[in-house]
Amino acid sequence: MVSDPGIDARQLRRARERAAPQYGRAAVLPREVAARMLGRLDVVRLPPGAVADLGCGTGEGLRLLAQRFRDRLLVGTDEVPGLLPRCHRPALERLWQRMVGGASHAVAAHPHRLPLRPGSVALAWSNLALHAFEHPAEALREALLALRPGGLLSFSTLGPDTLRELRASWGPQAGVRVHAFTDMHDLGDALVRTGFADPVMDMDLITLTFDTVEALAGELRHLGWSNASRARPRELTSPGRWRAMALQYEQLRDGGRLPASFEIVYGHAWKPEQPRRTAGGVDVVRIHRRAPT
Repeated sequence: MVSDPGIDARQLRRARERAAPQYGRAAVLPREVAARMLGRLDVVRLPPGAVADLGCGTGEGLRLLAQRFRDRLLVGTDEVPGLLPRCHRPALERLWQRMVGGASHAVAAHPHRLPLRPGSVALAWSNLALHAFEHPAEALREALLALRPGGLLSFSTLGPDTLRELRASWGPQAGVRVHAFTDMHDLGDALVRTGFADPVMDMDLITLTFDTVEALAGELRHLGWSNASRARPRELTSPGRWRAMALQYEQLRDGGRLPASFEIVYGHAWKPEQPRRTAGGVDVVRIHRRAPT
């Protein structure tokens, strides 16, 4: 099952609000993952309906989706208003419409309470947002409700091997210093329990490199991915503890750079045309798992 990730939702919103001005410059990984997600849509046929970007942030995914789906209404939702691309101001609204090249709207909304008409969405897309939702299972249920029968959920999220180098360098403190992330098999099971059909899960391991551990920490901060665990230490990290962690991380330096791994979990699943049940009332769902790339 998808367990409670232990996220302090208020702290995470503050971190993402602070990240808004720098997000576009730091979003190298989200842009790369979005491109890979788009490639997975090449063989997909969607029913009529809107395209929704759940956790759209500054709207870079919406711009990519608008290039692919020029004849569809696009809707982006994010619970941090300051990240939204148009911020509800008329001048920015006109600029946004020109940038995406079509009918598009971005609205502030909690992922557990989406302002989308049930059965109106053909594609629910979410790029590197699910791991940051306070209750991912609730977000999956909202996405299923918004989708029309035959509609597709396509998402990416962070898996357990994300920041494994940083976790190892913190040693016994890792559990409160680095977030825990859900395994893709648990996500696949959650899709089935929610009511999705034919889920396919796979993963990539992407390694970024940095000059220093401070540069890595800055990148995470600019993405709004600072530690927001409810179990995080409330006091400032002492210089001594930080130096000890950094010295451990230095042991991993390769070719003059420090590696940082990100396990990217991809999933897609369909809203069934009709419930699939046996005579005994048991749901029957086929699951296809693809080998890691």
